[in-house]
Amino acid sequence: MAVGLKQPGKLLPVLGVRLSATHSGIKSNLDITDLVLVEISDSANLSATFTTNKFCAAPVTVAKEHLAKQTSIRYLLINSGNANAGTGEQGYVDAIACCQAVAERAPSLSVDKVLPFSTGVIAAKLPADQICKSIPRLFDSLDEDKWLEAAQGIMTTDTFPKAISEQVVVSGETVTITGITKGSGMIKPDMATMLAYVATDAKIEKSLLDALIKKAVACSFNSITVDGDTSTNDACILIATGQANVEINSESSHFIEALIRVFKYLAQSIIRDAEGATKFVEIEVKNALTIDDAKEVGYTVAHSPLVKTALFASDANWGRILAAVGRAKIEALDVSCVDLYLGGTCLVKKGIPDGEYREALGQLEMSKEEIKITVDLNQGQCNASIWTSDLSYDYVKINAEYRS
Repeated sequence: MAVGLKQPGKLLPVLGVRLSATHSGIKSNLDITDLVLVEISDSANLSATFTTNKFCAAPVTVAKEHLAKQTSIRYLLINSGNANAGTGEQGYVDAIACCQAVAERAPSLSVDKVLPFSTGVIAAKLPADQICKSIPRLFDSLDEDKWLEAAQGIMTTDTFPKAISEQVVVSGETVTITGITKGSGMIKPDMATMLAYVATDAKIEKSLLDALIKKAVACSFNSITVDGDTSTNDACILIATGQANVEINSESSHFIEALIRVFKYLAQSIIRDAEGATKFVEIEVKNALTIDDAKEVGYTVAHSPLVKTALFASDANWGRILAAVGRAKIEALDVSCVDLYLGGTCLVKKGIPDGEYREALGQLEMSKEEIKITVDLNQGQCNASIWTSDLSYDYVKINAEYRS
C-alpha cells in the first residue's frame, strides 16, 4: 500500500528528449513493459551518480566507462526484471552487446554514446538476445510525450510509477524539469535499489551540472532508507538539453530550488511506495555539530528494527527511539541536551522525560500514516532530514517471495 502516493499528474515533455517503452520478454507478463529507450539531443550535457556497492552490476561498469570517455551521450537503454549483476564477464559482454544494438540502429553512432541500466533479480543472466531484438520497436515508437510509459517500464516491485514535472520562469523564459524514478526495497543511502532520470531543457554547463546533481542527490536519494540494503545497480542521471535557450548559473536560485524539489519528491515517492509500507516517516535531526552527525543520528533511528516495528504497530514506545539516538556513532553526544519530539508532542526535554507528556498524546501521533520524529541535539547549527518507512509483515512476504 503506497502511503499518500497517487498516480503521476501531467508529465511535461522536455525539448531534446524522446522516450519509448516495450515488452522484450524479460518479464513473463506480456502486458508489462520491461525495456525503455531514452534519446537525448546531441547538444545536451549529462551528469550521473552511481551505487557505491563494490559488487556493482555490469551496466554500472559499462556506463562509467562510457562516461569516462567524455563523449556526448545520446541514448539510455534501461531494462527492468533483470539486474545483470553478479554475472561476471558474461554480464559485461551482454551489456556491451545491448549498447551495440542501439548504436547500430542510429546513424553514425559509436557504442560509447549509449549508457545501459538494469534493475531486477541479481545473478540471473541477462537475456541480451531478446533485448537486442526489441531495439527496432523502441526506435520506431520514440516520442517526447512518453515519460509516463518510461516510468512504468522501469518498475520492479513498485506499485506506482513515480514521476513529476515542474516549470519555473528564469530570465522571463519558462524552463521545464521532468523526472522519473523507481525503487521500493533494498533502499539505503549511498544510492539505493533505484534508478532515476531527470531532464531539463535549460542550458547548464557540465561542471555546474555535476555540482547540481551532487547537491540534489545528497538531500534526496541519499537521504532515504527502507531496509539498510544498498543495491548493486543504483544510478541517477541529470540531463540538460539546452533547448529552452535559458542559461543556468550558480546564482539561478529559483531553478535550483525547483530542481531540488523534483529530486526530493522522487526520493520521497520511493519511501511512500516502500515494500509493505504503511507509514511515511520523516526523521529531522536539528542543531548537530556537523551534517555527518545529524545524518548518523537520523540513519541510526531509521535503521532500527525495533523502531520500525513500533511504527508499524502504531506503538508509542518512544524508548526505542531514544535508545537508537544514544547508540549513534558520533563523537560528541551530550544526552543532557537532547530534546525528542513525536509530531508536535514533546517526549524528552534536556535528556529526561517531559513532565507534560501523556501516553495518549504519543499514541495519537503514532496512529497517523505520516509521522515526524524530531531529534534536537542542541549542540550546533547543522540540520538534516532522513525519510524512511515502517517494517511490516508484507515487507517480509514480498522479499521472501521475490523470486517465486
